[in-house]
Amino acid sequence: MEAQAIEITEVETILEETMSLNHSRLTYRLSVLLSAYEEQYDIMPELELELVSGRGKPDVAIFPKLIYNWEEDIIRYTNPPITAIEILSPTQAFDSLTTKIRKIYFPAGVQSAWLVVPSVKAIHLFLPGQAVSIITSGVFHDPASNVSLPVDSIFS
Repeated sequence: MEAQAIEITEVETILEETMSLNHSRLTYRLSVLLSAYEEQYDIMPELELELVSGRGKPDVAIFPKLIYNWEEDIIRYTNPPITAIEILSPTQAFDSLTTKIRKIYFPAGVQSAWLVVPSVKAIHLFLPGQAVSIITSGVFHDPASNVSLPVDSIFS
C-alpha cells in the first residue's frame, strides 16, 4: 500500500465579533429612531468601509443620500459617512473603539462618531478637535448631522 501525501495548509480566518443581546437591540433601536431622518440621510447598519485611513465597520452609519446601482453591489464602501456609530459590546475594549474613531474615522472625513455604552446607558459624542461629550439623559443632539434622539428611546 502506497502512502499518500497530505498537504496541510493554515487558513487565516477573521472571526466577526459576536453580537450580544443588548448590542443587537441597540443596533435595531438606533436604526428605527434614525429612520425619522430617512428623507435626509441613508442609514446603513453594519456596512463595511474601506477608507483612506483604514477599514471600519460601524454598527450604524449615517450617510448623505446615496445613489444605488442594483445591478452592481459594493462590498467595501470607500466614501466616509457623516456619522459613525459604534456600540460597545462585552467583548470589546473601550480604548479600541476610541482609537478606531480617532485614527480611522476622523482622518477619513467622518464628521462625528457616537460610542454607545449599554451598561451605563451613555452615549459619548466625538467631534474632531473637540472634547468628548457624554450624554445619559434628555435629548442627544449631534451637531454634525443635526440628528436629535431622546436617550430614553434609544435604551428602551
